[in-house]
Amino acid sequence: MYKFLIRFFVFVIAAAVGISCDQTQVFGKYNAIPDAQWHKDSLVVFTVPVTDTLQNHNLRVNVRNETTYNYSNLWLFVEIIQPDGETMKDTFQMVLAEPSGKWLGDGIGKLKTRQAIFRRNVYFPVSGEYTVKIQHGMREETLRGIHDVGFSVEKVN
Repeated sequence: MYKFLIRFFVFVIAAAVGISCDQTQVFGKYNAIPDAQWHKDSLVVFTVPVTDTLQNHNLRVNVRNETTYNYSNLWLFVEIIQPDGETMKDTFQMVLAEPSGKWLGDGIGKLKTRQAIFRRNVYFPVSGEYTVKIQHGMREETLRGIHDVGFSVEKVN
């Protein structure tokens, strides 16, 4: 009976680890915003290594904000620079709360994490290191309540 319980617990732990691993994510990182105060001239920069130029990917922008953040959305300027120097710039609105004021995203307490797809079914034309620069496009000089900004790349199944 003792051996059965040990094997059962080992199986449960192995299954939990296997389920929790995201097999589709190929890149994911958060950068902290110092003192949760994001100045409009401050860029959040990610270096994304790309080796697979055949598989399509979804690109996600991720934000951790306090529930004291003054707005229900966040306008972002996103710039992606390919290894060959070609650049793509775009504006992206991230909705952080419903019109009723209910915060979207995950988290308990005063910190919420929201993930949103920035682009679907993107393929990378060349391999190498891509640079992603994200800047807020809100009217305020300094946004208070944004803790972290993240970027992730996942394979499309």
